[in-house]
Amino acid sequence: MTRYIVRRLLLLVVTLFVSSAVVFGLTQLLPGDIARLILGREASEQALEQLREEFGLNDPVLQQYVNWLAGFMRGDWGRSFSSGSPPVRPLVTERLSNSARLMALTLAISVPLSIALGVLAALRENSWLDSAISVLSLSVVGLPEFVTGLVLINFLALQLGLFPATSLVQPGFTLGDWLQVLFLPAVTATLVLLGYVVRMTRAGVVEELKKPYVRTAVLKGLPQPVVIFKHVLRNALLPTITVIALSIGWLIGGLVVIENVFNFPGMGSLLVEAVKQKNIPVIQAVVMVTIVFFALANLAADLLYAALNPRIRLR
Repeated sequence: MTRYIVRRLLLLVVTLFVSSAVVFGLTQLLPGDIARLILGREASEQALEQLREEFGLNDPVLQQYVNWLAGFMRGDWGRSFSSGSPPVRPLVTERLSNSARLMALTLAISVPLSIALGVLAALRENSWLDSAISVLSLSVVGLPEFVTGLVLINFLALQLGLFPATSLVQPGFTLGDWLQVLFLPAVTATLVLLGYVVRMTRAGVVEELKKPYVRTAVLKGLPQPVVIFKHVLRNALLPTITVIALSIGWLIGGLVVIENVFNFPGMGSLLVEAVKQKNIPVIQAVVMVTIVFFALANLAADLLYAALNPRIRLR
Protein backbone atom coordinates (compact mmCIF):
# COMPACT_ATOMS: atom_id res chain seq x y z
CA MET A 1 0.00 0.00 0.00
CA THR A 2 2.86 2.39 0.78
CA ARG A 3 4.35 2.01 -2.71
CA TYR A 4 0.94 2.63 -4.22
CA ILE A 5 0.46 5.83 -2.18
CA VAL A 6 3.94 7.11 -3.07
CA ARG A 7 3.32 6.40 -6.75
CA ARG A 8 0.00 8.25 -6.66
CA LEU A 9 1.57 11.22 -4.85
CA LEU A 10 4.33 11.48 -7.45
CA LEU A 11 1.74 11.36 -10.22
CA LEU A 12 -0.21 14.10 -8.42
CA VAL A 13 2.87 16.36 -8.29
CA VAL A 14 3.58 15.82 -12.01
CA THR A 15 -0.06 16.48 -12.88
CA LEU A 16 -0.14 19.74 -10.95
CA PHE A 17 3.16 20.87 -12.45
CA VAL A 18 1.97 20.23 -16.03
CA SER A 19 -1.39 21.85 -15.28
CA SER A 20 0.31 24.97 -13.93
CA ALA A 21 2.37 25.29 -17.12
CA VAL A 22 -0.76 24.92 -19.27
CA VAL A 23 -2.73 27.44 -17.21
CA PHE A 24 0.08 30.00 -17.29
CA GLY A 25 0.69 29.47 -21.00
CA LEU A 26 -2.97 29.88 -21.94
CA THR A 27 -3.33 33.10 -19.94
CA GLN A 28 -0.29 34.50 -21.76
CA LEU A 29 -2.17 34.07 -25.04
CA LEU A 30 -4.96 36.43 -24.00
CA PRO A 31 -4.97 39.44 -26.35
CA GLY A 32 -4.36 43.01 -25.25
CA ASP A 33 -1.81 45.03 -23.30
CA ILE A 34 -2.33 44.36 -19.60
CA ALA A 35 -0.67 47.61 -18.55
CA ARG A 36 -2.92 49.67 -20.82
CA LEU A 37 -5.93 47.69 -19.69
CA ILE A 38 -5.19 48.65 -16.08
CA LEU A 39 -4.22 52.31 -16.59
CA GLY A 40 -6.52 53.12 -19.50
CA ARG A 41 -6.00 54.45 -23.00
CA GLU A 42 -4.85 57.88 -21.85
CA ALA A 43 -1.91 56.56 -19.81
CA SER A 44 1.56 57.75 -20.78
CA GLU A 45 4.26 55.39 -22.02
CA GLN A 46 6.31 56.16 -18.92
CA ALA A 47 3.45 55.09 -16.63
CA LEU A 48 2.83 51.98 -18.72
CA GLU A 49 6.50 51.00 -18.60
CA GLN A 50 6.65 51.58 -14.85
CA LEU A 51 3.61 49.33 -14.34
CA ARG A 52 5.10 46.60 -16.56
CA GLU A 53 8.25 46.64 -14.46
CA GLU A 54 6.23 46.59 -11.24
CA PHE A 55 4.24 43.51 -12.30
CA GLY A 56 7.21 41.82 -13.95
CA LEU A 57 5.59 41.93 -17.40
CA ASN A 58 8.92 42.77 -19.06
CA ASP A 59 10.61 39.62 -17.76
CA PRO A 60 11.05 36.63 -20.11
CA VAL A 61 7.99 34.35 -20.14
CA LEU A 62 9.87 31.48 -18.51
CA GLN A 63 11.03 33.76 -15.69
CA GLN A 64 7.48 35.02 -15.23
CA TYR A 65 6.25 31.42 -14.97
CA VAL A 66 8.91 30.44 -12.43
CA ASN A 67 8.17 33.52 -10.31
CA TRP A 68 4.43 32.92 -10.49
CA LEU A 69 4.67 29.21 -9.62
CA ALA A 70 7.07 29.85 -6.74
CA GLY A 71 4.77 32.55 -5.41
CA PHE A 72 1.69 30.36 -5.75
CA MET A 73 3.35 27.54 -3.82
CA ARG A 74 4.26 29.80 -0.91
CA GLY A 75 0.84 31.47 -0.83
CA ASP A 76 1.67 34.67 -2.72
CA TRP A 77 -0.80 34.62 -5.61
CA GLY A 78 0.04 38.09 -6.88
CA ARG A 79 -2.06 41.23 -7.05
CA SER A 80 -5.27 41.74 -8.92
CA PHE A 81 -5.30 43.97 -11.99
CA SER A 82 -8.50 45.60 -10.73
CA SER A 83 -8.65 49.02 -9.11
CA GLY A 84 -6.29 49.31 -6.16
CA SER A 85 -4.42 46.11 -7.07
CA PRO A 86 -5.57 44.13 -4.00
CA PRO A 87 -3.89 40.80 -3.19
CA VAL A 88 -5.44 37.91 -5.09
CA ARG A 89 -5.32 35.33 -2.33
CA PRO A 90 -7.96 36.91 -0.02
CA LEU A 91 -10.29 37.39 -3.00
CA VAL A 92 -10.02 33.75 -4.01
CA THR A 93 -10.07 32.22 -0.52
CA GLU A 94 -13.24 34.10 0.38
CA ARG A 95 -15.02 32.75 -2.70
CA LEU A 96 -13.46 29.32 -2.15
CA SER A 97 -14.92 29.22 1.35
CA ASN A 98 -18.38 29.91 -0.07
CA SER A 99 -18.00 27.28 -2.80
CA ALA A 100 -16.69 24.71 -0.31
CA ARG A 101 -19.79 25.16 1.83
CA LEU A 102 -22.03 24.73 -1.21
CA MET A 103 -20.06 21.64 -2.26
CA ALA A 104 -20.34 20.08 1.20
CA LEU A 105 -24.11 20.56 1.37
CA THR A 106 -24.57 19.30 -2.19
CA LEU A 107 -22.59 16.13 -1.48
CA ALA A 108 -24.41 15.65 1.85
CA ILE A 109 -27.73 15.66 -0.04
CA SER A 110 -26.81 14.02 -3.33
CA VAL A 111 -24.57 11.11 -2.27
CA PRO A 112 -26.89 9.35 0.25
CA LEU A 113 -29.97 10.06 -1.88
CA SER A 114 -28.38 8.81 -5.10
CA ILE A 115 -26.94 5.66 -3.53
CA ALA A 116 -30.25 4.85 -1.82
CA LEU A 117 -32.19 5.27 -5.07
CA GLY A 118 -29.61 3.25 -7.00
CA VAL A 119 -29.73 0.36 -4.52
CA LEU A 120 -33.53 0.44 -4.45
CA ALA A 121 -33.71 0.34 -8.25
CA ALA A 122 -31.23 -2.55 -8.39
CA LEU A 123 -33.14 -4.60 -5.82
CA ARG A 124 -36.31 -4.14 -7.88
CA GLU A 125 -34.63 -4.65 -11.25
CA ASN A 126 -36.96 -4.37 -14.27
CA SER A 127 -39.94 -3.48 -12.04
CA TRP A 128 -42.10 -0.37 -12.28
CA LEU A 129 -40.11 1.13 -9.39
CA ASP A 130 -36.84 0.59 -11.24
CA SER A 131 -38.28 2.24 -14.35
CA ALA A 132 -39.72 5.14 -12.35
CA ILE A 133 -36.40 5.86 -10.61
CA SER A 134 -34.49 5.65 -13.89
CA VAL A 135 -36.90 7.93 -15.77
CA LEU A 136 -37.04 10.46 -12.92
CA SER A 137 -33.27 10.62 -12.41
CA LEU A 138 -32.51 10.93 -16.12
CA SER A 139 -35.26 13.52 -16.62
CA VAL A 140 -33.91 15.92 -14.02
CA VAL A 141 -30.39 15.56 -15.46
CA GLY A 142 -31.71 16.56 -18.88
CA LEU A 143 -33.11 19.85 -17.58
CA PRO A 144 -30.81 22.88 -17.95
CA GLU A 145 -29.50 24.12 -14.63
CA PHE A 146 -31.04 27.57 -15.00
CA VAL A 147 -34.47 26.04 -15.64
CA THR A 148 -34.27 23.87 -12.52
CA GLY A 149 -33.02 26.81 -10.48
CA LEU A 150 -35.78 29.15 -11.66
CA VAL A 151 -38.47 26.54 -10.97
CA LEU A 152 -37.18 26.06 -7.43
CA ILE A 153 -37.02 29.82 -6.88
CA ASN A 154 -40.58 30.30 -8.15
CA PHE A 155 -42.07 27.46 -6.12
CA LEU A 156 -40.07 27.28 -2.87
CA ALA A 157 -39.00 30.92 -2.56
CA LEU A 158 -41.62 33.12 -4.19
CA GLN A 159 -44.78 31.05 -3.71
CA LEU A 160 -44.10 29.22 -0.43
CA GLY A 161 -41.55 31.64 1.01
CA LEU A 162 -39.51 28.82 2.55
CA PHE A 163 -36.12 30.00 1.27
CA PRO A 164 -34.61 33.27 0.00
CA ALA A 165 -34.80 33.79 -3.76
CA THR A 166 -31.14 34.81 -3.91
CA SER A 167 -28.13 33.36 -2.13
CA LEU A 168 -26.45 36.57 -1.05
CA VAL A 169 -23.87 36.02 1.68
CA GLN A 170 -23.57 38.36 4.65
CA PRO A 171 -20.84 38.59 7.33
CA GLY A 172 -21.66 36.86 10.59
CA PHE A 173 -23.90 34.17 9.09
CA THR A 174 -24.92 31.40 11.48
CA LEU A 175 -25.23 27.75 10.43
CA GLY A 176 -28.96 28.25 9.98
CA ASP A 177 -28.39 31.26 7.74
CA TRP A 178 -25.95 29.29 5.57
CA LEU A 179 -28.40 26.41 5.21
CA GLN A 180 -31.10 28.87 4.16
CA VAL A 181 -29.09 30.52 1.39
CA LEU A 182 -27.36 27.33 0.21
CA PHE A 183 -30.31 24.95 0.10
CA LEU A 184 -31.79 25.91 -3.28
CA PRO A 185 -28.48 26.01 -5.20
CA ALA A 186 -27.45 22.75 -3.48
CA VAL A 187 -30.68 21.05 -4.57
CA THR A 188 -30.17 22.35 -8.12
CA ALA A 189 -26.65 20.91 -8.22
CA THR A 190 -27.93 17.68 -6.66
CA LEU A 191 -30.43 17.21 -9.47
CA VAL A 192 -27.59 17.56 -11.99
CA LEU A 193 -25.56 14.82 -10.27
CA LEU A 194 -28.48 12.59 -9.38
CA GLY A 195 -28.87 10.71 -12.66
CA TYR A 196 -25.18 9.85 -13.05
CA VAL A 197 -24.69 8.53 -9.52
CA VAL A 198 -28.03 6.67 -9.45
CA ARG A 199 -27.33 4.88 -12.73
CA MET A 200 -23.76 4.05 -11.75
CA THR A 201 -24.85 2.68 -8.36
CA ARG A 202 -27.69 0.68 -9.87
CA ALA A 203 -25.44 -0.90 -12.50
CA GLY A 204 -22.82 -1.81 -9.90
CA VAL A 205 -25.32 -3.36 -7.48
CA VAL A 206 -27.10 -5.32 -10.24
CA GLU A 207 -23.77 -6.76 -11.39
CA GLU A 208 -22.69 -7.71 -7.86
CA LEU A 209 -26.02 -9.32 -7.00
CA LYS A 210 -25.48 -11.86 -9.77
CA LYS A 211 -22.11 -13.06 -8.45
CA PRO A 212 -21.66 -16.37 -6.64
CA TYR A 213 -20.53 -14.89 -3.32
CA VAL A 214 -23.89 -13.14 -2.93
CA ARG A 215 -25.82 -16.37 -3.50
CA THR A 216 -23.53 -18.07 -0.98
CA ALA A 217 -24.18 -15.36 1.61
CA VAL A 218 -27.94 -15.66 1.09
CA LEU A 219 -27.83 -19.46 1.37
CA LYS A 220 -25.96 -19.11 4.65
CA GLY A 221 -28.95 -17.21 5.98
CA LEU A 222 -27.47 -13.72 6.17
CA PRO A 223 -30.16 -11.01 6.26
CA GLN A 224 -30.55 -9.00 3.06
CA PRO A 225 -29.44 -5.69 4.67
CA VAL A 226 -26.20 -7.36 5.83
CA VAL A 227 -25.57 -8.82 2.38
CA ILE A 228 -26.21 -5.47 0.67
CA PHE A 229 -24.45 -3.06 3.01
CA LYS A 230 -21.58 -5.23 4.19
CA HIS A 231 -20.71 -7.14 1.03
CA VAL A 232 -22.40 -5.87 -2.13
CA LEU A 233 -21.90 -2.12 -1.70
CA ARG A 234 -18.22 -2.56 -0.88
CA ASN A 235 -17.64 -3.68 -4.48
CA ALA A 236 -20.56 -2.02 -6.25
CA LEU A 237 -19.62 1.52 -5.19
CA LEU A 238 -16.11 1.48 -6.64
CA PRO A 239 -17.14 3.13 -9.95
CA THR A 240 -19.50 5.45 -8.07
CA ILE A 241 -16.61 6.74 -5.96
CA THR A 242 -14.83 7.85 -9.13
CA VAL A 243 -17.92 9.68 -10.39
CA ILE A 244 -18.31 11.51 -7.09
CA ALA A 245 -14.64 12.47 -7.05
CA LEU A 246 -14.86 13.84 -10.58
CA SER A 247 -17.82 15.95 -9.47
CA ILE A 248 -15.87 17.76 -6.74
CA GLY A 249 -13.89 19.90 -9.18
CA TRP A 250 -17.13 20.89 -10.91
CA LEU A 251 -18.76 21.72 -7.57
CA ILE A 252 -15.84 23.98 -6.61
CA GLY A 253 -15.30 25.93 -9.82
CA GLY A 254 -17.89 24.88 -12.38
CA LEU A 255 -21.21 26.04 -10.95
CA VAL A 256 -21.19 29.18 -13.08
CA VAL A 257 -24.82 28.94 -14.22
CA ILE A 258 -26.17 28.00 -10.78
CA GLU A 259 -24.19 30.77 -9.08
CA ASN A 260 -25.53 33.33 -11.54
CA VAL A 261 -29.13 32.16 -11.16
CA PHE A 262 -28.98 32.45 -7.38
CA ASN A 263 -26.53 35.40 -7.30
CA PHE A 264 -24.18 33.30 -5.18
CA PRO A 265 -20.61 34.61 -4.73
CA GLY A 266 -18.60 31.47 -5.49
CA MET A 267 -15.52 30.52 -7.47
CA GLY A 268 -17.38 30.15 -10.75
CA SER A 269 -18.78 33.67 -10.72
CA LEU A 270 -15.36 35.05 -9.69
CA LEU A 271 -13.78 33.33 -12.70
CA VAL A 272 -16.37 34.83 -15.05
CA GLU A 273 -15.76 38.31 -13.61
CA ALA A 274 -11.98 37.87 -13.97
CA VAL A 275 -12.27 36.72 -17.59
CA LYS A 276 -14.43 39.72 -18.47
CA GLN A 277 -11.84 42.06 -16.94
CA LYS A 278 -8.84 40.09 -18.32
CA ASN A 279 -7.67 39.91 -14.72
CA ILE A 280 -4.94 37.32 -15.35
CA PRO A 281 -3.69 36.80 -11.74
CA VAL A 282 -7.24 36.04 -10.56
CA ILE A 283 -7.88 33.73 -13.52
CA GLN A 284 -4.67 31.82 -12.83
CA ALA A 285 -5.40 31.49 -9.11
CA VAL A 286 -9.01 30.36 -9.52
CA VAL A 287 -8.17 27.78 -12.18
CA MET A 288 -5.18 26.42 -10.25
CA VAL A 289 -7.15 26.12 -7.00
CA THR A 290 -9.90 24.27 -8.86
CA ILE A 291 -7.33 21.93 -10.41
CA VAL A 292 -5.76 21.28 -6.99
CA PHE A 293 -9.15 20.35 -5.53
CA PHE A 294 -9.89 18.16 -8.53
CA ALA A 295 -6.52 16.38 -8.22
CA LEU A 296 -6.84 15.87 -4.45
CA ALA A 297 -10.35 14.49 -4.87
CA ASN A 298 -9.09 12.01 -7.45
CA LEU A 299 -6.22 11.03 -5.16
CA ALA A 300 -8.68 10.42 -2.32
CA ALA A 301 -10.86 8.35 -4.66
CA ASP A 302 -7.86 6.27 -5.78
CA LEU A 303 -6.81 5.60 -2.19
CA LEU A 304 -10.34 4.66 -1.17
CA TYR A 305 -10.62 2.51 -4.28
CA ALA A 306 -7.40 0.71 -3.31
CA ALA A 307 -8.58 0.25 0.27
CA LEU A 308 -11.82 -1.37 -0.91
CA ASN A 309 -10.20 -3.42 -3.69
CA PRO A 310 -6.79 -4.85 -2.67
CA ARG A 311 -6.08 -5.96 -6.25
CA ILE A 312 -5.61 -2.31 -7.23
CA ARG A 313 -2.65 -1.97 -4.86
CA LEU A 314 -0.79 -4.76 -6.64
CA ARG A 315 -0.74 -3.06 -10.04
